[in-house]
Amino acid sequence: MIVIFLRLLLAHILADFIFQSNKMVSEKQDKKVASKRLYLHILFHILCYYLLLWDLQWWYVPLVIGLSHYVIDLGKLYFQNLKNARLLFFMDQTLHLIILCGASLLISGADLLPITLSPHLLLIIVAVVFLTQPVSVIIKTLISVYRPKTELEEEDSLQNAGKYIGILERLLVFVFIASSHWEGVGFLIAAKSIFRFSDLTQAKDRKLTEYILIGTLLSFGLAIIVGLIFLYLLPRL
Repeated sequence: MIVIFLRLLLAHILADFIFQSNKMVSEKQDKKVASKRLYLHILFHILCYYLLLWDLQWWYVPLVIGLSHYVIDLGKLYFQNLKNARLLFFMDQTLHLIILCGASLLISGADLLPITLSPHLLLIIVAVVFLTQPVSVIIKTLISVYRPKTELEEEDSLQNAGKYIGILERLLVFVFIASSHWEGVGFLIAAKSIFRFSDLTQAKDRKLTEYILIGTLLSFGLAIIVGLIFLYLLPRL
């Protein structure tokens, strides 16, 4: 069941976070049921599930998951507002994961056609891909209510530099934990603190300092959690 769930989870991560652009999200929010990008998004999901399951015996499973995703997303689009956006995001993702768990239980024990990915490699790919764009979206959503009005001057930094720095630091934390080199995590935290110290002292804004600190701790914390889950699941595959 774990391997099947990992296949479905990878398909969900790819379709919901990697292949879904900001334009798709904006159009879905504006046009809702009339949005063409909403149906393109669902099509991406169904195709990803077919590619990762790779078995026509269960041809209806990707269609059922895709339909459930459409219903959940549509409900979120019509009920979402500025006050409940964070709550609905996590409710939305929780419902999708419940559907994937149910599908995994349904298929569990079946002889699926093998794919070229070994279970261990599949687990690594899921962990690595999750630590990129999906975790960035999760952190952004979690701290959206704390976003300060004053920020560091954007012209003094590279475009999307903070996003890619966060992704790289999470991947490094994961590598350190997966290879049982916890001292590397401490070194990385110290290096990040020194790097950020000058920016925070120049900002002279306590809210901005706290905002950056929360984001950094969330980034490291989620990477550590993913690393621990990886170590737990690896010998069980």
